[in-house]
Amino acid sequence: MIMSPACMHRALDSTGSQPSFHYIIQDGVVLAADTRSTSGSTVADKNCEKIHYIASNIYCCGAGTAADTMSVTAMVSSNLELHKYATGRQSRVVTALTLLKSHLFRYQGHVSAALILGGVDIHGPHLFTIYPHGSTDALPYATMGSGSLNAMAVFEASYKDNMTREEAMALAARAIRSGVYNDLGSGSNVDLCVITKDSVDYLRNYEFLMGKTYTRQFPVKYPPGTARE
Repeated sequence: MIMSPACMHRALDSTGSQPSFHYIIQDGVVLAADTRSTSGSTVADKNCEKIHYIASNIYCCGAGTAADTMSVTAMVSSNLELHKYATGRQSRVVTALTLLKSHLFRYQGHVSAALILGGVDIHGPHLFTIYPHGSTDALPYATMGSGSLNAMAVFEASYKDNMTREEAMALAARAIRSGVYNDLGSGSNVDLCVITKDSVDYLRNYEFLMGKTYTRQFPVKYPPGTARE
């Protein structure tokens, strides 16, 4: 199954405080992320999108500076589309991996984008982590972001090979909740993206974790004489 963060904000906003998770299921990959973006100690966006489109069969989640994660994933998505037109074949996950890690290595970590790449192609489901300096790993499950340690604890306790779609989605949501409830940089809602050979299901706001417990009355009506001394 796969889970990860990335969003669209101002240049100084950060997506690095969210958990990002990915793991491989029977016939595909699951990605998940929370939806909080921070600017220092301020919550800049309560419902940002952290799961980025790369190709019709590939998605990517990233932690770090929002402007960097958005720019890098958009650039690679554009290049893959041109490559697809030139070759006439479906995009390969390893091609996206090569483009991402080459770009990040070139800038020696100054592009603050820590990514988790997942997708399904003719060779089956794939899951890779890409660090800001350009190093990569191929793993059955992975997490990134400041809430990732909490999520990794859930994975290490409950992950098993060849999970069904339902089991994977439940574990993904549970891991996100662990990050949200135990890390101040993570919060708001749960997004899921299930990628299989035949379809992609992007489940925006799959779970609402921090909904308002009251309804504000507006405009507020005060009885006559309230402000009288």
